[in-house]
Amino acid sequence: MEKWLQIKGDPSVRAQVFDQTRHTSLFDQRMDQLLDVVEELLCMRGVFHAKLHFSSNQLTCWLFNDPYRYRVFVGEEIFAPNFLDTLPRVVAIEKPEIESDQVRPILEQFRRLRLKDQTIYLRNASINRINGTIGMTFSCDGSHYIPFDEFFETVGHF
Repeated sequence: MEKWLQIKGDPSVRAQVFDQTRHTSLFDQRMDQLLDVVEELLCMRGVFHAKLHFSSNQLTCWLFNDPYRYRVFVGEEIFAPNFLDTLPRVVAIEKPEIESDQVRPILEQFRRLRLKDQTIYLRNASINRINGTIGMTFSCDGSHYIPFDEFFETVGHF
C-alpha cells in the first residue's frame, strides 16, 4: 500500500452514528490481556496478519506457515491458559515491513481509539506485518488503510 486509503461505508450507518453508544465488550474488559496475546501472536507465533473485532470479540489470524487459510478465535478461547501453546513458535518473519518493536505501539493506538469515545469508536483493526498495512473500521462505518510509515503521524488526527 502506497498511501492512506479512506473508504466511506454504508450511508444509513453514518446517518445513525450519533444514535448509538459503544457497549463494553469482553475484549474491552480484558484489553491488557488481549493486547499481550496479539503482540505475542504477531511477534512470536508466526501470525503475520491479525484482525481484532472488538465489538464481537473475534480475532482473525493469518499465519506465515499457512497463509492461505485464516483462523478465527472467539471470546474466552483467546484468554484460555494454553491458547498460545496451540500455535508453534515462529520468531522470524522474513522481511517484515513492520518490525516486532513497532507492534505494541500500534496496538496501544488501537486501545486509545477503541476506548476514547462512546459514540465514534474503533470497531475493528488489523495489522499486516508483511505488507505494512494498518486497517481500521470505525462506528461511523468508515474504513481506513494506512501504510505503516504514515500511521503514527496520521493516527493523531483520529
